[in-house]
Amino acid sequence: MAKGSHALVARHVEAALDEAAAHSIASDVVARCLLSEAIRLFKRERSNEDIANELMAAADNLDDEAPLTFIRP
Repeated sequence: MAKGSHALVARHVEAALDEAAAHSIASDVVARCLLSEAIRLFKRERSNEDIANELMAAADNLDDEAPLTFIRP
């Protein structure tokens, strides 16, 4: 299910990027808007602390070359 969910969202993100480019809106601006929308959705069912932890976990694992934080010594 997660794979299908990711594909669904990825298609919409690509469409948003295409539309933004047609209006000379930078992909960085789209990314910030998407992040704001993700946080808005998280707030429906999650605490601020839980959202912050989610964002920190994502930030801690930005480097694709490094092992995931939770398995580092």
